[in-house]
Amino acid sequence: MRTPISVRAITEQERKRLETGLRSKEAFVLRRCQVLLVSSRGQCAPAIAEAVGCDDETVRAVISAFNERGVEVLERKSTRPEHIQAAFSPEQAERLKEPLHRKPCEFGQPTSLWTLELAAEVSFAEGLTEVRVGGETIRATWKRAKQWITNPDPAYVRRKHTRPADPLAADASRLGSGLRGRDMRESL
Repeated sequence: MRTPISVRAITEQERKRLETGLRSKEAFVLRRCQVLLVSSRGQCAPAIAEAVGCDDETVRAVISAFNERGVEVLERKSTRPEHIQAAFSPEQAERLKEPLHRKPCEFGQPTSLWTLELAAEVSFAEGLTEVRVGGETIRATWKRAKQWITNPDPAYVRRKHTRPADPLAADASRLGSGLRGRDMRESL
């Protein structure tokens, strides 16, 4: 059985802040105020969790945080991790170029087009990563890689930059200009 945890002595100023929080529009603040005020009346964590509708570990975490930081626990902190480790080192990202410049069918895949999930699968199979990564990890690496990813088709650049002019857009003021056999004009 876990050791019982309770909130430290609450000052009058903190109590006023917690009671004000009971009228908050934010569920985060409301629930934390409820947990702390009920704990100050001597209730144990499992009983508070049942009354408030959350897990007893959540109750323990709120009480511990309040005991350390006070009413600061009523302000939601960022859930973003402080330290992010890249799945691909710069060397591995450089090595990722080689498979992506080849067709997936050369790696035993049934398609000739790369997808993020397929690139993740091949990067794991080729030993670029120790663990299987997801498509979003490849996307993050791909953002940095856009400078070096090229289409193997030699005519791609020429086709991409030379688009035919839209003949229908020349006289866009006409109603029905995009419909054959219709040559309506707007009434004034």
